[in-house]
Amino acid sequence: MKTLLLASTALVATAGIAAAEVAITGYAEIGIIGGDKYATDQWHTDIDVTFSMTGESDGGLAFGAKVDLDENGAFDNTTQGGETYFLSYGNLRLDMGDTDGAFDAALQEVALAGASIADDETSHAGYNGNSGLDGTFDGQIARVSYSAAGFTAGLSAEIDDTGTLDPVWGLGVRYSADLGGTTLGVGLGYQSQEDTADLVGVSLDAKFGGGFSAAINYTQADIEGGPDDATHMAIGVGYSMNALSVGVNYGEYTDWTLGCGDCSGFGVAATYDLGGGLAAHLGYGNSDFDGGGDSDSYSLGLSMSF
Repeated sequence: MKTLLLASTALVATAGIAAAEVAITGYAEIGIIGGDKYATDQWHTDIDVTFSMTGESDGGLAFGAKVDLDENGAFDNTTQGGETYFLSYGNLRLDMGDTDGAFDAALQEVALAGASIADDETSHAGYNGNSGLDGTFDGQIARVSYSAAGFTAGLSAEIDDTGTLDPVWGLGVRYSADLGGTTLGVGLGYQSQEDTADLVGVSLDAKFGGGFSAAINYTQADIEGGPDDATHMAIGVGYSMNALSVGVNYGEYTDWTLGCGDCSGFGVAATYDLGGGLAAHLGYGNSDFDGGGDSDSYSLGLSMSF
């Protein structure tokens, strides 16, 4: 830890010459996980270090990059949060790398509060996080967005590096408004890859007084070589007050031949903030597959934020 702090101080001092900032943050988990999803109950440990770098040009163009270092000492380029880059000027922004497509960026997920150390609440069979066709190729996405007066509109593309297949194109629009203490959000997205599917999705979410929140999303897919009316639906509620956050969500697929066909699932997560960057987590997920193979998972542990 002393080495990291010294390195961070040196980086910030050097970057300050160019009016830039470099920050190092860390996150770690310990606990136990189990359920039908695993061969046996087992210990769980995970650690992540994130380098975040931001700056601004003389002309007011903001720029930045972020990269994660996993527990094996290697940069994580394969999962969400690996390497991301951005440029922004006024209301216009460009995001590149391991980032969301415009479809995902516009729609609200239904895991609203609480979190588990093993992602039980977001890894059950009924959950997809509105990722749509993101990751069809190498997961490297470019997204341009413009925000003004509560509206955000985006356009994204993910390219097949082999040049064999057409890109994944995404469009998304989101609107948020404060209605006298209740924050309402509406998202609409479209995503397409000629040889895979066309997706249309919509989400509605709200944050109420007293720490309550709710969201629902719906996606219909016209799948190449499959059904033209495959659907996914999900709903979630959350509660956050003082140190406690609890969330419950449910989702189901119908004729979704891109994945499980017909399946559903629900997840529950709770987090209690112990202060100083330490938090306790509890999670449970249950998956129901048409034709059998049902499973569940649970986790209990602590997280440490640095």
